Amino acid sequence: MAKEEVLTFDGVIDEILPDARFRVVLENGHRIIAYTAGRMRRFRIRSVVGDAVRIEMTPYDLDKGRLVYRERGNAPVTGQRQRR
Repeated sequence: MAKEEVLTFDGVIDEILPDARFRVVLENGHRIIAYTAGRMRRFRIRSVVGDAVRIEMTPYDLDKGRLVYRERGNAPVTGQRQRR
């Protein structure tokens, strides 16, 4: 197996955990813990419970994954941006 090979699954966020982690239910019924990928952190893409997401996993550890994409249209729309 090459180092770059990853498994890609679709799922739904079930629970939000501390440290930018999420409990995700995959399309095949498995529950895993996923962390937010760097690009999603960089562009401040927020994910909430119920969002459809795409997960990348290594074949060596099937209990953890990386959240790489949030499907559009499922997130609640807010009218204003939050300022820091």
